[in-house]
Amino acid sequence: MWSSLRAPTENHDLFRQMAHESIFADGDEIHAIRSIAKQANIMVSVGFSEKARFSSATLYNSNLFIGSTGQVMIHHRKLMPTFFEKLTWAPGDGHGLRVAHTPYGKIGNLICGENTNPLARYSLMAQGENIHISTWPPIWPTRVAALSEASGPSEKRSDKPNYDNVTANRTRAAAHCFEAKCFGVLCSSVLGNDAIQAVSGGAEYLTQVLQQSQRGATQFLDPTGAPLKGFTINDQTGEAVATDFLQHDEGILYADLDIEYCIEGKQYHDVVGGYQRLDVFDLKVNRTRREPVTFTEDVGKVPSQDWQPVD
Repeated sequence: MWSSLRAPTENHDLFRQMAHESIFADGDEIHAIRSIAKQANIMVSVGFSEKARFSSATLYNSNLFIGSTGQVMIHHRKLMPTFFEKLTWAPGDGHGLRVAHTPYGKIGNLICGENTNPLARYSLMAQGENIHISTWPPIWPTRVAALSEASGPSEKRSDKPNYDNVTANRTRAAAHCFEAKCFGVLCSSVLGNDAIQAVSGGAEYLTQVLQQSQRGATQFLDPTGAPLKGFTINDQTGEAVATDFLQHDEGILYADLDIEYCIEGKQYHDVVGGYQRLDVFDLKVNRTRREPVTFTEDVGKVPSQDWQPVD
């Protein structure tokens, strides 16, 4: 996020902290989440900043889908960091373009801006996706707005509108739901005051930009792309409270999904089957995990040198 508001030369400390606090996909933190998933008999989709084993500074914007027995069913790295994210994260690969086969249907995930990529979305549709999880940042500032009380230089301000991430996120997710005839789960995180202070570095005008930027929303969509009303649970009474979306506060939004509802719409547009021209279009997806080097060894060969022990 800081890369959208501050010059790259101002962010070395933040990047170093990000590298230190990012985690390994097979590290202790993820292992703990997997253990809890198994104990609670739940499935978990978790986004995180992933640290590579082969480099101290290569990071990925990643997501894991963990099954109810604790197994990692999907390990996805965002295909292409969006806009200023390229200053933090490296491009991923196609390894995670998969759906998890669960008792509740086939579940897939894409991260933030890659929900704009028709080919990435189609690769999940073509695997029979029933539930599509899309994950989003809490804000997405593309301009420093002309804030009346901003203390920053006037040339940094703009009278043009900032990015409307609520509309943009819902539009992309709804398009996918309509095309795939699947349910949509939009998950947005919450931006706390501690993060605002860390990013702004105490600059008043940056603090105001972060505070006044529109927050992303967590919500459900049905297979037509229409909003699906969810509910929260009252902590005191245990009663369900009808809730359209969560936006400003942390919480858990629930919904009841009937996977059978994914069938009807495919009578009209089954874009990976009866409503597709597979003789005209041919999509190939490389799901190879990309590594920086491949080593070959002379296994079983007699070495040309005979190194003697050193006294």
